[in-house]
Amino acid sequence: MRADRTAPRDEVAEILAEVRRRGDDAVLDYTERFDKAELGPGELRVDPRELEASVGILEPAVLEGLRMAIANVRAVAKAQLRDPVDISLPQGQTVQVGEVPVGRVGVYVPGGRAPYPSTVVMCAITARVAGVEQIAVCAPPGPGGRAHPAILAACVLCEVSEVYRMGGAQAIAALAYGTNSVPAVDVIVGPGNAWVTEAKRQVFGEVGIDGLAGPSELVVLASSGAPPELIALDLLAQAEHGDDSPLWLISTDHGLIEAVRAEVTRLALERPTVGSPQLEALAVGSLDEALRLAEEIAPEHLELIGAEAETLAERVTRAGCVFVGAGAGTAFGDYVAGSNHVLPTAGAARYQSALSPATFRRRMARVSLPGEAPARLAPAGAALARAEGFPVHAESMERRA
Repeated sequence: MRADRTAPRDEVAEILAEVRRRGDDAVLDYTERFDKAELGPGELRVDPRELEASVGILEPAVLEGLRMAIANVRAVAKAQLRDPVDISLPQGQTVQVGEVPVGRVGVYVPGGRAPYPSTVVMCAITARVAGVEQIAVCAPPGPGGRAHPAILAACVLCEVSEVYRMGGAQAIAALAYGTNSVPAVDVIVGPGNAWVTEAKRQVFGEVGIDGLAGPSELVVLASSGAPPELIALDLLAQAEHGDDSPLWLISTDHGLIEAVRAEVTRLALERPTVGSPQLEALAVGSLDEALRLAEEIAPEHLELIGAEAETLAERVTRAGCVFVGAGAGTAFGDYVAGSNHVLPTAGAARYQSALSPATFRRRMARVSLPGEAPARLAPAGAALARAEGFPVHAESMERRA
């Protein structure tokens, strides 16, 4: 039930190697080839004046939407920060475990069918809350090589002044390896197409990444009494991400399944942005079976709709984000609810979490051994060291005793 992650590995490897070898020149060549945008030397980075002007041309409703999204994402991210913890142990030593932010982050914002200023918010605000000082945003350029004003405005509102007009695997390479125009980063985040995802896979180890994104996906687990039209709208909204976006409806109510199917067909006719949604409807005998199937899929988004289905919320352990109740459409999470929309896909919710401040922070221990602590620890530590064939480790500890 997991999405196919087949990607052009050899082609991406060639792009990465070229950018590593030729830097800006390779990025500019690939930008002209793939994005049909001709940029001259020194034009990868967006001019600060273009950034500032973007806010003034944004529609007021969009501006207000971005501000609400920023406030809510910031509030949820701040609540996830952890204070340092001091642990005093019986032998007298102290271990303090704290978190420190990475120094520099690259945010990839997809181009494709439309600009995604919401991705700027999700990634940049979360990184800022985590304490990251340097954030670089990149997005594929549009006609004439210009960056989309909505993306630029989102960067301004998120207090990001370093923005590059570049996309695809070449952008990931520039962020990972660095060029004359693009300083290398420590972590790359943000969703993208198969080329971007494969590039992130190949540069992992050189830099950290948030995960490997597949097509966006939704499972709706619904019980009797759930509203068919709202379910259909949520499924169609997810289908706007592309025809490869997996959609599942799981229910114990056969009548509800047929009603949702009918609504999907009816509503899709008047909504050309949804393409050809591929819905897999699964009728099951019990809610326990429904939950088992949903957890087997481990979807990016899981909606629980209907009084009985909503009682399963506390039992869900394998989903990127869970939306509980008929009012909690997945689309709210994509924009303004405050949760993050950069989520694990293709079954990765079995082991991976949503983008959060933890993505940009490293846990680090500080160890102090005052007084008699070295003497109390050395015998046990030296015995283990010698058992592993490291006598100098043992001597290092014993000398302090």
